[in-house]
Amino acid sequence: PAWLRRLCGHLLSERLLRPGGVQAVVRGVLEGTDGGAGTEAAALDWRKCDAVGKILAACPQQCLSLEGYYRQVCPQILDLLHIQDKAAARQFQRVATTTLLTMAREQPQLAERHLLQPLLAPLRRCSEA
Repeated sequence: PAWLRRLCGHLLSERLLRPGGVQAVVRGVLEGTDGGAGTEAAALDWRKCDAVGKILAACPQQCLSLEGYYRQVCPQILDLLHIQDKAAARQFQRVATTTLLTMAREQPQLAERHLLQPLLAPLRRCSEA
């Protein structure tokens, strides 16, 4: 029903905007998938990671501004690239990559400011030295 979909969307959005919320949501959605052994499992795993990334890239209706959403969520997305658990790292990196690509396509200026510049800052510092 529509009311349940709205409530779930509201709760999901609320959780995403909390510290560590992106990682908690990704863990919750991907829980029980092991990264996939075999072609069919790997394809299913990729589709699930892709879907989560697209959800993260979409600004919830409850947010006051797109800028504010990017400011809160993008650092958490970049943190997904540094997960230490090797089994989960591949899935988290897939989610982060899909989210980054989707955000860069849909909002290039915001993605550059909140994702690409922080991601490339160490490389920029090394090239300037």
